[in-house]
Amino acid sequence: MCTDASALVEAIRSLAVRGAPLLGIAGAYGVALAAARGFDVAEAARALEEARPTAVNLSVGVRRAQDAHQAELARTGDPTAAAVAALAAARALHQEDAEASARMAAHGLALLDELLPGGGHRVLTHCNSGSLVSGGEGTAFAVALAAHREGRLRRLWVDETRPLLQGARLTAYEAARTGMAYTLLTDNAAGSLFAAGDVDAVLIGADRIAADGSVANKVGSYPLAVLARYHHVPFIVVAPVTTVDPGTPDGASIEVEQRPGFEVTEVAAPHVPVTGAGGGIPVAPLGTQAYNPAFDVTPPELVTAIVTEEGVVSPVTAEALAELCARARGAALG
Repeated sequence: MCTDASALVEAIRSLAVRGAPLLGIAGAYGVALAAARGFDVAEAARALEEARPTAVNLSVGVRRAQDAHQAELARTGDPTAAAVAALAAARALHQEDAEASARMAAHGLALLDELLPGGGHRVLTHCNSGSLVSGGEGTAFAVALAAHREGRLRRLWVDETRPLLQGARLTAYEAARTGMAYTLLTDNAAGSLFAAGDVDAVLIGADRIAADGSVANKVGSYPLAVLARYHHVPFIVVAPVTTVDPGTPDGASIEVEQRPGFEVTEVAAPHVPVTGAGGGIPVAPLGTQAYNPAFDVTPPELVTAIVTEEGVVSPVTAEALAELCARARGAALG
């Protein structure tokens, strides 16, 4: 349980709280928590925004609650009323994310049926993009779940997602509890699935989408996009409009978070004595250096479509994304 903003920052850094939409929601609630506890809201907001640099939704959620807090404080001068305003903003964002999830699922399923008529979809996904990262049923996973409910999902292929195994630990869990037909595979086995013709589409989420359509997602996503292009398989990104960052012009401008090396050089093993620096069982010689980016970036030319709650962008271009964002802003203003 996080009883103050600093505890939430640590939960975000340690990945106890993770996933782009959920990070936005958590960031907004973190600001509201700091305000309610009488802490320095600006300082809490700064620490929350810096907890993970790649996922843009975190800063979007933080700033939304912070703006509500500042506006109410300026209007009334009442810290209690300002804290209530921050909480209301966080709750509104939470509800909007749940609604966006349902709309993304509908748009994504319609796109799958258009690209792959006849049903029986065999979909490959990477990392975790279900209800554990969302105020609703998720992003990419929500599309697969919609296909499952309509009887049009034949198989969900689940990448294990090294090094932290979010696919094995989380996506497989979510698939199992919904009764979905799924199969877990090691990340480096995906190529053989494509070669055998056993993948009809790739569905992933996103942590940041640059203005040109470049997509930052869990490391391992870019190789899947290359495989999908070579094998003529649709590569579909599912994310809310808030994940599109007009202030990031292209993929090269996306800051990619570097994680601790011990996540690669050690494995967690419950109930077994540990000796590694990160508390796990070492699987590499002591002192081994590890390259451990949390994300990679897929260029827009490898993305078949971006599915959002406001509709589908395909082909993926800067102009189409800008139009989508303008439409979303117009809808928000009523």
